[in-house]
Amino acid sequence: MSEKISYTEAFEELQQIVTEIEEGEISVDALSEKVKRAAFLINICKTKLSSTEEDVNRILKELENGEA
Repeated sequence: MSEKISYTEAFEELQQIVTEIEEGEISVDALSEKVKRAAFLINICKTKLSSTEEDVNRILKELENGEA
């Protein structure tokens, strides 16, 4: 199952899960699934951030090489 989700969507859903946990809105029965979903969303965010960082670094390096 490959779910297409943007960084913003993943981050917003993650914030909602954290809020639900902090406010005690999640039953013990649903907690495990919410934690699994949160881990999945964190992985998406980390991957997208790493990819963006690599892209920015590559572009900056290309700019430096072009100026030399």
